[in-house]
Amino acid sequence: MTTFAPGSCSNPTSEVELTISCRNLLDCDVFSKSDPMCVIFYKSSEMPDWKEIFRTETIDNNLNPNFVKKAILTYHFELMQELKFNVYDVDSNDSNLESHDFLGSCSTTLGQIVSSGTITLPLKGGHPNNKGQLTVHVEELSGCRDEITLQLKGWMLNRHDWCGWLSSFFRHPSAFLEISKSGEDGDYRVVHRTEAVRWSRNPRWKKFSILTRSLCGNDWDRDLKISVYDSSYGGDNFLIGEFHTCLRQLSQGPNSETEFQCIQPSRKKRNSTSKNNGSITLEHYELRKIHTFLDYITNGTQINCTFAIDFTSSNGDPSHPQSLHYISGYNSNQYEQALKSVGDIIQDYDSDKMYPVLGFGARLPPDGRISHEFFVNQHPTNPYVNGIDGVIEAYKSCIRSVQLYGPTNFSPVINHVAKFATTYQDGSQYFILLIITDGIITDMHQTKKAIVEASHLPMSIIIVGVGSADFGAMDELDADTVPLSYNGLNAIRDIVQFVPFRNFQSVSNPTLARAYLAKEVLAEIPDQVVEYMKNKRITPGSFKN
Repeated sequence: MTTFAPGSCSNPTSEVELTISCRNLLDCDVFSKSDPMCVIFYKSSEMPDWKEIFRTETIDNNLNPNFVKKAILTYHFELMQELKFNVYDVDSNDSNLESHDFLGSCSTTLGQIVSSGTITLPLKGGHPNNKGQLTVHVEELSGCRDEITLQLKGWMLNRHDWCGWLSSFFRHPSAFLEISKSGEDGDYRVVHRTEAVRWSRNPRWKKFSILTRSLCGNDWDRDLKISVYDSSYGGDNFLIGEFHTCLRQLSQGPNSETEFQCIQPSRKKRNSTSKNNGSITLEHYELRKIHTFLDYITNGTQINCTFAIDFTSSNGDPSHPQSLHYISGYNSNQYEQALKSVGDIIQDYDSDKMYPVLGFGARLPPDGRISHEFFVNQHPTNPYVNGIDGVIEAYKSCIRSVQLYGPTNFSPVINHVAKFATTYQDGSQYFILLIITDGIITDMHQTKKAIVEASHLPMSIIIVGVGSADFGAMDELDADTVPLSYNGLNAIRDIVQFVPFRNFQSVSNPTLARAYLAKEVLAEIPDQVVEYMKNKRITPGSFKN
């Protein structure tokens, strides 16, 4: 919910959480069941084309999945926000959706979901006899972002059924936990699912963290059901037992009050004194306040922006009006517009307004040497210019003195900024690299390596694609839904945001177009700053101590 400020004005918006489940999905696998994943696409009057905004986890061998991963959206009362839900059977680790079997789709609006509370829609496509359904439940999130870390341990877990008795001769349970919160409609919805600990009657699950607003809507007395399952390779998991608790009770532990007996519901109905199927004990509880972007900024964290400009020949001869680098006395080219749009926002958070400006892909005077990391102001040792106007003037001057060449290498400028970010990991400084480019990356391997290595640093990378080139590779770097990896090593966090400039060229008002561009380009920065600070356990202003 937006902050209440008496005497002010605010649009009616809320942050809402979507819980997704499916029933009766198509079975596209021969020797097992489908492995479903749901993908959400979004469009509105402000964003007229469908854009992928969210992917759930993949649940193996399950035609009736309850997805744990939640979609968090901002609901605007005054805006038509259209949502499309596509469900796929995931057959590999390929992030390309076309590589997976399509199980069906449905569409609605966020307004319809909010007004209904829970909505069930038929899935269409995939097969003429598709009987699948998708259910979406919405819950408004409070502003509180405290985080709970828990660790649970099982003791003497047993399956008291004939199959469990038989299997006990061959293996112990492979147990996992599902934590579900109660809803006003009486239903329970899964908020967390642990890993399965293989073949152990006394499993200790890994520590996990979850926001209190996701766990219980910040209602510390809200009923939580914790279910213990024996994992099955066929997808038909066996319920060992369950128990009920609440966050208030968990917060008192670990102690004798946070040791719970696992009772199989069917056996409990038959005999109230029936033997339990083992017990679950709380081993670790921790409450941590999650700070906001503004908490860090107002307590002294400085934002430093470095601009990197593509001077490769694919931009076209700067002396020709068709060139993306053509300097006109009347209209700003796409490079100037991107620099101005982002710079006007960034400068509010930079105290000294001095910006380093790098160039790549050009031949430099006087000898024509090729460089993928040079100072645009052409100073031999100091890349800084004063203010956003200084950035644009340095760019215009540089265009007249270098020769556009190639290839398009990103890794040198990424590594350049990463070098500085490495020396400031205490929360006092955060670095943003804005790359403006027209072409396809030619050092993709090195660029992925540089991004993965920089993902643990106080650093974000914004890429603005100008012109009409194919920017398909940029979506892989953006990694909004599939983590970026290099040689099997995943990036610690998503630090890249890619935006094609052409998405905003249809806006007739140049001022409005720049505003939309800046909003899209900078949308992920606050969360990326907070995620870095959280990972490093940095509190606002702690570097001053």
